[in-house]
Amino acid sequence: MEKAIIYQIFTRLFGNTNTTRKHNGTLTDNGCGKLNAFTPAVLRRIKELGATHVWYTGVIRHATTTDYTRYGIPRQHPAVVKGNAGSPYAITDYYDIDPDLATNVEKRMNEFESLVKRTHKAGLKMIIDFVPNHVARQYKSTAKPKGIADFGENDNTGMQFSPQNNFYYCPEQSFAADIDLYHGEELPYEEFPAKATGNDCFGNRPGRNDWYETVKLNYGVDYCDAGGVSTHFSPTPDTWKKMLDILLFWAGKGIDAFRCDMAEMVPSAFWQWVTTEVRKKHHNVKFIGEVYNPGRYREYINAGFDYLYDKVGMYDSLRDVVCGHRSATDITRQWQTNDDIADHMLYFLENHDEQRIASDFFAGDARKGIPALMTSALMRTNPFMLYAGQEYGERGMDEEGFSGRDGRTTIFDYWSVDSLIHGYSSRRQLTKEEKSIEATYKKVLNIATSENAVTEGKSFDLMYVNPTSADFNADRQYVFLRSNEDDLMIVLANFSDESSDCKVNIPQHAFNYLNLKKGIMEGTDLLNGEKITITLSDTDPLNLSVEAWSGRVIKISKRIKQ
Repeated sequence: MEKAIIYQIFTRLFGNTNTTRKHNGTLTDNGCGKLNAFTPAVLRRIKELGATHVWYTGVIRHATTTDYTRYGIPRQHPAVVKGNAGSPYAITDYYDIDPDLATNVEKRMNEFESLVKRTHKAGLKMIIDFVPNHVARQYKSTAKPKGIADFGENDNTGMQFSPQNNFYYCPEQSFAADIDLYHGEELPYEEFPAKATGNDCFGNRPGRNDWYETVKLNYGVDYCDAGGVSTHFSPTPDTWKKMLDILLFWAGKGIDAFRCDMAEMVPSAFWQWVTTEVRKKHHNVKFIGEVYNPGRYREYINAGFDYLYDKVGMYDSLRDVVCGHRSATDITRQWQTNDDIADHMLYFLENHDEQRIASDFFAGDARKGIPALMTSALMRTNPFMLYAGQEYGERGMDEEGFSGRDGRTTIFDYWSVDSLIHGYSSRRQLTKEEKSIEATYKKVLNIATSENAVTEGKSFDLMYVNPTSADFNADRQYVFLRSNEDDLMIVLANFSDESSDCKVNIPQHAFNYLNLKKGIMEGTDLLNGEKITITLSDTDPLNLSVEAWSGRVIKISKRIKQ
C-alpha cells in the first residue's frame, strides 16, 4: 500500500538560478525556471527525499505582462494581471503550456510531454492544477482542439444568467474595478458588458482585494435569482462539457492526478458527474480538492474526490501548537473530528498560499516545524504534502514586487529562491542548517513511505492516558503508536524548546487493539539509529528522552526478547 507524499513545486521558481532579484522585475531582469530544469538527476533527488508525487504548480498558460505575441499568443492588458509574471490561477488557455517555462516557446507542449515521461521514469506520479472556478479576464484559447468552442464564444451576453452561458454578465454595464485601468498603457482595459469576478463578486465594480483579474465560470447556478440561489443542471450545462474535455485532454497526456483549485466554489453535482466521466477512460486518475469548509468535506468526498485539504482543522491546529497558541492535545480533537474520512484528508504544513514555517509570521525557525512534520507525516495512512524549499527551511521573507514581505514565496513575480538553488543547482552552497533540515525531512518522509506500520498499520493515540504531569507535558508533547502485524512504532513529538525526559503510559486497550505482547523488546530509533531496549507494559511507563523541537520514532519488533 502506498502512502502518498506530494512534493509541490512552483515551477516558475524552482529551476531559476538568476539571483538578480530586481523588485518588480521582468522576465528579462529576473529570469524564470524552465521545464527542462527537471533533469533525471533533479527528479531522482526529489524521489530520494521521500516524494511519491510531484505537483507542478502553474504549468498551464496564464495571464502575464510578458509579450509573446510573436508566437501567436494574445497579449494581456497589465491592468488585469497581478504582478509581472501573473497569477497561475488566472488561466488564459486551458489547452496550452505557459511559455515562460519553455526553452523553445514553439515547442512548449513537447517539452511538457517530455517532462511527464521523465517524471514517470523517475518513479514519481505527476499532478497538475485544474482551475475550474474562474479564468483570466482576457481568456482566449489558441491551442484548443478543433471542434471545441471557446469559453463565452456562444454566450448570450444580454442575460445576467443563462444555464448555457459560460460566464455571468452585468448587462449594459462596463467593467469598473477599483484599480488603475490604465496601468501604464495608453488605453485603459475595457470590458463590456462586465463579467462577474472569480470570488463570487457579481457586480461590475470588484475591489482591489477581490480576484479582479479573473472571471467567474457558470456551472448552472443562479446566484442572483430573486427567490434565492437556484440550480439548473438539466440539460447538462455547457461549462460542464467544456471542463470534461479539458480534463480528458490532460489525462490523455499521462497526468496522474489533478489538484482542483477552490473546488468548493464549484457545485458538488458537477464533480460527481465529471469524476465519473473521466474515470470511464482513465480509471486511476485521482482528484485532490481545495475545500476549506469542514462541514462540506463528506459532500465532496462523496462527489468523487480522493483527497481534500485538511486546512481548517489539522493545519490550523498544528500551526497553533508549533507557535504555542494551542495545546498538543488539540491534535487529538482534530483527527477525531474527521476519523470516518481519515484516509481522504491531505495533511500539510506549507503550500503556495500559506506562510513558510521559518518566516517571521509563523515560527521564525524551520526546526520548530519538525515535531509537526513527524506528527502529520507519520500519524495516519493518508497523504502528506510539502512545498519545495520547506525541506531546506526556506523563510519566504523576500519582498519580490506584487507580493510583499508576508512570509510567503511569491506566485505573482519573476524571482528565484536561494534554498532551492542551494538544494538542487549548487549543493556546495548548502548551509549547515539547510543540510540538517533536509536530512531530517528525508528521514521522516522515507519512514512514512517505507515502513509498513505507517503505510498500512493502525494508529493509537496515547494522549488520553498521558495528561500533563511532572513526567509528561501534554501541552507541548504528542505521542502515538503505529502498528501492523510485524512491527510496532512509538512516535513522540516534542514541540517544546526544551529537552525532556518523558514517561509514556500505554494502556491495556492499546495492547488489545494492536495485538501487542508485553515484555522486553529491542527497538531502534529510526531518526538517529540508536538501539534501545524497552519494556512494554500497561503498568510501568516507558522512559524516553527527547530533544527540543524534535522527537523519537522507535521501531520495535513484536517478538519478545529471549
